[in-house]
Amino acid sequence: MPSTNGTNAVQKSSGWGTIPTSDVARRTFNPIRDILTRPVRPLASPKSSKDLLSLSIGDPTVFGNFKAHPVVAEAVEEAAASYRFNGYPPSVGLSHVREAIANKYTHPDAPLTANDVVMTSGCSGAVEMAISVLCGAGKNILLPRPGFCLYNTIAGSHNVEARLYNLVAERNWEADIEHMESLIDENTGAILINNPSNPCGSNYTKAHLRAILAVCERHRVPLISDEIYADMVFSGQTFTSTAWLTATVPILTLGGLAKQWLVPGWRIGWILIHDRANAFEQVRQGLVALSTIINGPCALVQAAIPKIFAEVPDTYLPELNRQLESNARILETEINNIPGLNVITPQGAMYVMVKIDLAAFDGITSDADFCHKLKWEESVEILPGECFSYPGTVRLVITPPHDVLRAASARIAAFCQRHRK
Repeated sequence: MPSTNGTNAVQKSSGWGTIPTSDVARRTFNPIRDILTRPVRPLASPKSSKDLLSLSIGDPTVFGNFKAHPVVAEAVEEAAASYRFNGYPPSVGLSHVREAIANKYTHPDAPLTANDVVMTSGCSGAVEMAISVLCGAGKNILLPRPGFCLYNTIAGSHNVEARLYNLVAERNWEADIEHMESLIDENTGAILINNPSNPCGSNYTKAHLRAILAVCERHRVPLISDEIYADMVFSGQTFTSTAWLTATVPILTLGGLAKQWLVPGWRIGWILIHDRANAFEQVRQGLVALSTIINGPCALVQAAIPKIFAEVPDTYLPELNRQLESNARILETEINNIPGLNVITPQGAMYVMVKIDLAAFDGITSDADFCHKLKWEESVEILPGECFSYPGTVRLVITPPHDVLRAASARIAAFCQRHRK
């Protein structure tokens, strides 16, 4: 076997050395993926031998208790069997698919046509394209705190300054409008909101959405409205798409199949262009140009969308929301029974945010420390609030089965009892 020293000598003598990565790669960092792929640092306390219970990633398919409706699978099977969608699609998406999406999301106060739809590789791809088309290097974008970390990841990767406006937990995570407005300057390319929210599980009222739109109107700043959890709200809540409430503010509304139709691995998303003031003429051209980088998402899965929209029964979504709410209430009840932890009642989406009273615990220095020690000692994986720029909290996913939620809650309770002052 050749020696390592010999190999190193050859490498050095070749003159290659170490090839540096690009500035874009160096600026790109996703804290969630980093945490979940990083080995658990050993601790002095005993390591749990229990099976891992993961309440960390918003993938509703992990445990098998949430399954896509049979029509969803049938739609892909039919598209594949037709042999019509094996070639390259138009970069902005198949025309009849864009028409189906426009027909589903059009509204009397926010009409859409197929020309207002751009297909993307998942809603994450929609986020990337929306930020890219509105914000160049040296620009800034206003993002929510707490907020989905991918927004910061994409902004940083593109050398766009992320300015974080505060969400107020005591007001069901409404944006602090005064703080939001204070962050705007001549280099602000967009304001981004996420409703319903990951990680907060909040759902904004019409009045609050109008207050955000008023900020956009006053400062002539376009809005990116991430609505991947559209219509996924609990009892007593009504979802309102931001675009329904304005005839003037230009909005890029982001969506996709991942959450509502329980197929995050299919990587199909879209951007809806709301622009009745005709301010987005260049932005439309820019989105077309950006779409050519990957020449559009999977044609086969795109082709399934018209059948999914037409044939999944109207009873499907209310039942899904009922199941999600049942899970959320179990977690809320169990976690609120643990001294030192406080759940902010979720109103929709797939998450609960929990405040940690760090002063109540011995040897727990931060939310990240809480999550690290919990995983080591109890084999429960949750995400620290620092992933969402909101220290002192943790985020739990509500999609596991009831028995997993209760088991995880019991382990968290045991962990907290062990570390309580």
